[in-house]
Amino acid sequence: MTLFPMSSSGYYLFHFCFLLITFTNCLAKTSFQPKTLFLLVKKDPSSLQYITQIHQRTPLVPLKLALHLGGESLWVDCEKGYKSSTYKPALCNSNQCNLARSTICGNCYENNTRPGCNNNACYNVVSNPAMDNIAISDEGEIAEDVLSIRSINGSIRGPIATVPSFVFSCAPSNLTQNLGKKVKGMVGFGQQSPVSFATQFASIFRFSRQFAICLSSSTERNGVIFIGHSPYFFSLAFDASRDLIYTPIITHPRYITITYPHYVRIKRDSPEYYIQVSSVRINGKNLPLHKTLLSLDENEEGGTRISTAVPYTELEASIYSVVSKAFINEMPKEVKMVRPVQPFKTCFNSTYIGMSRLGYNAPEINLVFHKPNVYWTIIGANSLVRVSDGVICLAFVERSKASGQAIVIGGYQMQDNLVEFDLSRGRIGFSNSLFFRQTMCSNHNYA
Repeated sequence: MTLFPMSSSGYYLFHFCFLLITFTNCLAKTSFQPKTLFLLVKKDPSSLQYITQIHQRTPLVPLKLALHLGGESLWVDCEKGYKSSTYKPALCNSNQCNLARSTICGNCYENNTRPGCNNNACYNVVSNPAMDNIAISDEGEIAEDVLSIRSINGSIRGPIATVPSFVFSCAPSNLTQNLGKKVKGMVGFGQQSPVSFATQFASIFRFSRQFAICLSSSTERNGVIFIGHSPYFFSLAFDASRDLIYTPIITHPRYITITYPHYVRIKRDSPEYYIQVSSVRINGKNLPLHKTLLSLDENEEGGTRISTAVPYTELEASIYSVVSKAFINEMPKEVKMVRPVQPFKTCFNSTYIGMSRLGYNAPEINLVFHKPNVYWTIIGANSLVRVSDGVICLAFVERSKASGQAIVIGGYQMQDNLVEFDLSRGRIGFSNSLFFRQTMCSNHNYA
């Protein structure tokens, strides 16, 4: 096997330009040029993962995939039942290998070649953060195949867009452990990756590198992921992009370690989404947090990350303690605490907690970003979760690992909020809850 070095930032820019050239034929085979594409996304009630569906291969096959915000690419299980007449593995030293930042090149050691195991093929790192709360990685064969996705025409569905050569990774079946029922892989939207889901479409259809997610709080109704330009329409022709407040994306280098056949440590930018949370307020009161924990260091410790792979926002132990105590102090005195219910540590009797269109009448939490007047408001619908009859809990959990980010914003806190990832401008936009606008993420016309 031969190892290839990973992309530097300059290398990435070169290959982003290569993408624009490579997909000229894709444009020629598409009868229209959409400005916005979309995926429907629904929360799986058992795994609490956010699941979407694409159509891939020839003939087209529907595939359920878990959303991985910080994933570098689309990867699917090719070990079981992958059949397609248009599957094409990327050969060693090809442009596709370089574009997908190949780590290893080699041959298949099985008796017969198949999708995911070919001779003279290249591989890259694929991961599943759902495996035992540890981001397990493996090598996936880089390949191309047909992929189709729906477009948007104003506030309604548009025609289907088909890409004949979408780059993805073929992974072994063991990497699908702990994914939801019948989920066959993950769709990665990571930044700084030339083959992330949104970046490829931006290159193919020549629109801005941006996407927005709106996760539904219901396990019965679909939320939506927009890929491409706003507006982002919901019920009553409301464009949620009008309410976005922005904070910069923090880019950060990380090291990839290759141990076979030689030990190599390669530096490249992290695909994860980091932002600066400078303080936390509850009912307008600043909390006494250790400021050093809120900054991301050179080892990707501390700071704040956004993740759809985490069901509830995780807080470093000392931050959790301060937030929990302040939240309890701001709750109405008649609301009594009850025994904790795992994974939560702060729970209440819900008998005397009122409800409104904003959810439970809970203390307001503000995550203050890079400026004091730029903050995201978390209301009762996103700060408290019902766990049983008469019991609700603070929907934040204490970080179980000894190290990691100080704050990891999870899916529950993003539900019924629009979050836009504008990679072209290096920023993330938050809408605050759509409940303020008397709508929600499932109120759209794209189903």
